[in-house]
Amino acid sequence: MKDTTITVENMSQLVSNTFKECLFKEGEDTSNYVIGEGIKNNFGFNPQRLEQHRELVTAILNELPDDFKKGYTFLGICVNKDGKLWTGEHRVCEQLVAMANALGLMSYCFPRTVWGVLPQKLPYVQIN
Repeated sequence: MKDTTITVENMSQLVSNTFKECLFKEGEDTSNYVIGEGIKNNFGFNPQRLEQHRELVTAILNELPDDFKKGYTFLGICVNKDGKLWTGEHRVCEQLVAMANALGLMSYCFPRTVWGVLPQKLPYVQIN
């Protein structure tokens, strides 16, 4: 991992930039890919680039509230462990979940078929 200090001010941009870096580039061979399950979308990641960012994704997950270690609503993922909003964009939160899911660092607490009965019809996610 690059020597990157994660702050509430740069966390959203780090997630977004890392997500884009892990996607396939135009013209790349996509026959080898890793699927990351997002909230609304699934994403195919370049496995080598995704793995290169494992440490950064882990460090970003460590900035989330401890509730996520037991399983917590996706609604709370936009706030860091100090209770500060690190992003107001659900798209960026989904990017983090998808990358973490693809790396085996985060999973859903309930199957997608159950999400409709959960508060706001949103999943609970857990840091593995």
